[in-house]
Amino acid sequence: MSPFLLLRLLIRGRKAPAYLSRWGERFGFYQKPQPSGVIWFHTVSVGEAEAAFPLIEQIMARFEQLPILVTTTTPTGSARVRAFLGHRVHHVYLPYDLPDAMSRFYRQFKPKIAIILETEIWPNMLYQARRRGVPSLIVNARLSEKSAKGYARLGSFMATTLADISHVCAQTKNSADRFIRLGLAANKVSVPGNIKFDIAVPAYFHEQAEVIRRDGFQQRPSWIAASTHAGEDEKVLTAFVEIKKQFPHCLLVLVPRHPERFNEVAKLCEKLGFSVTRRSEQGSTQVASDIFLLDTLGELRLYYATVDVAFVGGSLVPTGGHNMLEPAALAIPVLFGPFVHNFTEISERLLSKKAAIQVSDEQMLAQQVINLLQHSEQRDLMGSAGRAFVEQNQGAVDEVSQRIGEVLDGKK
Repeated sequence: MSPFLLLRLLIRGRKAPAYLSRWGERFGFYQKPQPSGVIWFHTVSVGEAEAAFPLIEQIMARFEQLPILVTTTTPTGSARVRAFLGHRVHHVYLPYDLPDAMSRFYRQFKPKIAIILETEIWPNMLYQARRRGVPSLIVNARLSEKSAKGYARLGSFMATTLADISHVCAQTKNSADRFIRLGLAANKVSVPGNIKFDIAVPAYFHEQAEVIRRDGFQQRPSWIAASTHAGEDEKVLTAFVEIKKQFPHCLLVLVPRHPERFNEVAKLCEKLGFSVTRRSEQGSTQVASDIFLLDTLGELRLYYATVDVAFVGGSLVPTGGHNMLEPAALAIPVLFGPFVHNFTEISERLLSKKAAIQVSDEQMLAQQVINLLQHSEQRDLMGSAGRAFVEQNQGAVDEVSQRIGEVLDGKK
């Protein structure tokens, strides 16, 4: 497999140069001394890392004598971990799920526990954990009906892999039931809820956002299109053309999901006749352009708080959507497209609470943004409903942290 994996890194590196570095880590080789006896968290990319930060900080505070290791698989996830957690944790890429690579990883770090975010079910990773007596917890686990059917086709292999898991903390009862149907013992599953509800908003946060809105955006009508993907930016910009007819001074904050697409999206905006200010090149505090391109990492939540309406991307193209809870927690009305299979339950519950609107295409997106910009009272009602929904469902981090603590205390 290794030659094909190296070829894949080369191909991905053509668009995202960060994939061309740190190859040794992807095969379990490390150039500098690494800690052992770690509490290990695995977060795939930015979304999982962001969700894990409150949990990581709780465990750091409770077990401050133990080193924390956070692994990711993507460069964007790596950058976010380093930016937010800095030197408080150790960080490497998770090796590929090859027997030798995983063996080297476990020998090097000797983890006391493996805390794996969402649904990263890698056979060698889990087998090595069980063989070495390392408890493995799948945290914030979600399993759609479609994914469950795919795993079921693996038959006894899947049941064997699941047997290596110590415990699954599922987001919902539906996900828990699907794990059990696949062969995981019922006593190995609990439903503490979704840790993404436990969004920490610092006291200064809204003040900082208000300064940007007042001085930077000059109180212009504004909306954000966040975490957009290839093929989706065109749809968003088509909608923006219609919105500008009703609100000529409207500002769009555009946030492509992947950094390697920043330049491409900026050129697309300019090709369609829009003026663009890039966050990374912002020379003054005021933004006079049509579009503010957020081409930095780690600032999305702040800029959600600066706008009137939020569209959450990955949903006008069949990607499956992204986290709608961040804008909802900030009392910003939420829009998303038809493709939200990664957030089925959350999207349905937001819709039922009248905290969000689902749009079918770019024309409907334009109509709904215009409607919300015209009616501040509807924005306020949706925003309040969204914030209340998030606050009512918080507490999963405390419950998961308690379970992790019990496991670690038992290993002393």
